[in-house]
Amino acid sequence: MRIDFLGLEAFLSIAERGSFQRAAAHLNLSQTAISHRMRKLEEELGLKLFARTTREVTLTRAGIDFMPKAQKAIAELEQSFDELKQQGAKRRERLDIACLPVFAVNYLPPILAKFHKLQPRVQVRIFETPSAAIAELVQSGEVEFGLSVVQTNRWDLEVEAISVSPLALTCPSRHALAKKRSVGWGDLRNLPLIRVGSKTAVRAMIDDAVNAARVTLSWQYEVQHVETAVSLVEAGLGFAVVPSIDVALHGGRGLAAIPLRGPKLTCTYGLVSRRGIPLSPPATALRDLLVEELKAKVGLHASNT
Repeated sequence: MRIDFLGLEAFLSIAERGSFQRAAAHLNLSQTAISHRMRKLEEELGLKLFARTTREVTLTRAGIDFMPKAQKAIAELEQSFDELKQQGAKRRERLDIACLPVFAVNYLPPILAKFHKLQPRVQVRIFETPSAAIAELVQSGEVEFGLSVVQTNRWDLEVEAISVSPLALTCPSRHALAKKRSVGWGDLRNLPLIRVGSKTAVRAMIDDAVNAARVTLSWQYEVQHVETAVSLVEAGLGFAVVPSIDVALHGGRGLAAIPLRGPKLTCTYGLVSRRGIPLSPPATALRDLLVEELKAKVGLHASNT
């Protein structure tokens, strides 16, 4: 059954003011309009709610019985509406995004500082996580967008590419391999290697390349984040295959990033969001800042490494 809330509103206004004229003025309606609402409500109920004379309007017995029920229904509706408005305001004041840890550490802080000046009331929650998890967070709607390695097999995501970086062997700059312009996958035999976790897009690319080259590699360590692998190389614990941009972003001294060949592989970085779902105004503002800053800075690093 459809509830006639406009009729209920008119009924209560007339009952509380004892006049169609005063009720119409309160609701900013004409007397014709409020009379139409009441006639329609009474027809739906099959009852007369008011006894009308030329001098006064009084409630009938049915109207007296109906009034507390109508008041309760309107009060509950108003409370529910207010609660939804509060929830909506809270959602608008919080922005959830996902980001690769290396970008979160090296580039997000100054960008967020600019964003805070533009949107000081928005609380930002950041999920620093590998690319596979970022895609799932975006697809599920838990975050509005993510900054990640772009994966071409996700039809449900919108992708905006920002930069491309080749995979490289990261090693100490004093090592003999650091003098080479490039190295093949076979040159990695017998090196103590640091492997990144299976939730990273880089891991799948490396596994495919190793299988294609038909080489057996020696994995000494396995970590879950690319920047951790670079830190272990910096500590002298081994070598790692990572995007060259990660070496530049890490800022580690005494490290070299030698491009790999046969095959040569590249990672594309970009912003991902749900296809067909527009970003909220705060998300759009932060997205614009990220694109502006990262296309300038990340593109520069990627072209120089």
